[in-house]
Amino acid sequence: MPGRWRRTAGVSVGGEATTVHFVVFVLSYSRLMYVGLSPRPIDTATFVRLHDAAFHYFGGCPEECVYDQTRLVVLHEQYRELDLNPAFAAYATAAGFRIHACEGYDPESKGKVEAGVKYVKGNALAGEVFGDWGHLEAHVRQWLDEVANVRQHGTTGEAPRVRFERDEQEQLGPYLTPASLAPQGPAETRKVDKTGLLSWRANKYSAPMAYQGSRVGVRAEAGELVLSDLESGEVIARHVISQDKGTVVRNNDHYRDKAARVADLEATIGEQVGQTTGARLCGLLKATSPRIYKDQLVALRELLRQHGDLPQALLDQLIDRPVLTATQCREYFEAYAADPGRFDDPSPPSSPPAGGGEPLSRYASVLPPAREVSCDLH
Repeated sequence: MPGRWRRTAGVSVGGEATTVHFVVFVLSYSRLMYVGLSPRPIDTATFVRLHDAAFHYFGGCPEECVYDQTRLVVLHEQYRELDLNPAFAAYATAAGFRIHACEGYDPESKGKVEAGVKYVKGNALAGEVFGDWGHLEAHVRQWLDEVANVRQHGTTGEAPRVRFERDEQEQLGPYLTPASLAPQGPAETRKVDKTGLLSWRANKYSAPMAYQGSRVGVRAEAGELVLSDLESGEVIARHVISQDKGTVVRNNDHYRDKAARVADLEATIGEQVGQTTGARLCGLLKATSPRIYKDQLVALRELLRQHGDLPQALLDQLIDRPVLTATQCREYFEAYAADPGRFDDPSPPSSPPAGGGEPLSRYASVLPPAREVSCDLH
């Protein structure tokens, strides 16, 4: 994962020209991208937190991360012997990835991410106007999901998301936030009112509308107000803490009707495979992975578009599974593409081609991609 960091001026946030500091993370094989933002210059603690967010976005951790020689990573180098920043090295050890630092003054060694930095500046941020910091964060996340990671990449000729889910996702190692970063429990709790707002130190902050009428955990962390689910401990929102009084700080994404997005995806899948089959496939995906259901639907929709018409016998085998994920759907589709005749037999196979059954190597072969990610801080 090559990496790069930058700051960019001229972005209007809350009616003021604002300097935005950001880190670009790019998976080297698929070019799947994540952008972490900060309203302040990025220190080691913020750098670690943005890595944590990137790995959760990717759904796993690469074997190696590539950096230029920022003091956030490398304090000193001589004869290519590195004196690493101890705080960041401790995080890398706990997270389970190797650190690779490029030679000094060698930007060409991280071309993948250098291009990503220009893309973020020119396509995601240039000339944009945001009501508040939460609006900026929501805009960048939507841009990642609906523009950057679904476009046809100029080098690979494929959408990064498709290439990632097909070839690279399974190459990532598991990732859990290290215990040193995980909160030990919120210092305070607040009730979210019927408008989706909670009060904290003379100001009000928005929470996702699903938490209306519920209590959430709140804590101050590095100039941000962090909201968390009391049961799971999961972070559900972050806001830059306002220094004023009587201010309402909103993230507009909290008010969007995500149920409508899910319904649209379900309807599209129904059109692709028939309403009855579509409803059963969607139901299985939801039952298996309720927390990432929307992402699973997006993946299935793209897989169905990629593979075109599929025999009902194949779809019936998917429906008959006790659990179902988008990755398993992809494996079935690739097995069919490699050997269509296998699914002509109406009798069920002795073992399914995925999820612990017969190896898929006889149907399809995928070369393992490079397990590397780059990051770039701006």
